Amino acid sequence: MHNKVDQGTANPPAAGFGRSLPRHIGIIMDGNGRWASARGLPRMEGHRRGVEAVRRTVRAALEREISFLTVYSFSTENWSRPHEEVSFLMGLLRRFIRNDLAELHSNGVRVRVIGSREGLEADIVSLLNEAEELTRANDRLTLIIAFNYGSRQEIARAVQKIAARVANGALAPDEIDDATISASLDTAGIPDPDLIIRTSGEQRLSNFLMWQSAYAEFVFLPQHWPDFDKAAFDQALAEYVSRERRFGGTGSNAAKTGS
Repeated sequence: MHNKVDQGTANPPAAGFGRSLPRHIGIIMDGNGRWASARGLPRMEGHRRGVEAVRRTVRAALEREISFLTVYSFSTENWSRPHEEVSFLMGLLRRFIRNDLAELHSNGVRVRVIGSREGLEADIVSLLNEAEELTRANDRLTLIIAFNYGSRQEIARAVQKIAARVANGALAPDEIDDATISASLDTAGIPDPDLIIRTSGEQRLSNFLMWQSAYAEFVFLPQHWPDFDKAAFDQALAEYVSRERRFGGTGSNAAKTGS
């Protein structure tokens, strides 16, 4: 028997929204470079200001009692950027964990990191492990950091795990189902996102949570990521609660299913 991921139910209504808020929000944090270019600043300043937007967003998620928040911090494709920029991004990650981990922990935030750690520098791997271990028992908000992450690569790793189980006789091919695949992904045990937000006006997933986002609602905002704040967060929530989620069925079926 497969362990089915508990999708749970949406968070209860929050003041000013009237309907259930999403339990899990994923954010594609886009536009740091364009934000900087529009102001005549180096791209690095856009990335630095983007970290401040992450802090604001975590605070907003805590205030709105969101249970899971996934941020797309560094994709597998980002390695193709100039070496100086990649090094700067690695430094931002180091500083974010060293400077913010204690506050996240004190606020009841659990940190989980998805993506491949193969080939990462040893000190970064150590910091990621430390963040996960220190906050493991927290349950107010789970902050999932998608780092060195690509959804296609994640699915490929999941297929490899499943193939190994089939090869050693632990799993029959006809036993493979949606739950088998979900349980083999980096996000095993995390409910699928109800809402995906992308900033900067772009309208694509960019290799982010493709399997998990099958029934997510999408909100595309014009703001570049460094300008994202609580007002923008609430704007996305308001758009989400205005929609009727059917999950392939009728409105009445969706109401019974929940999110």
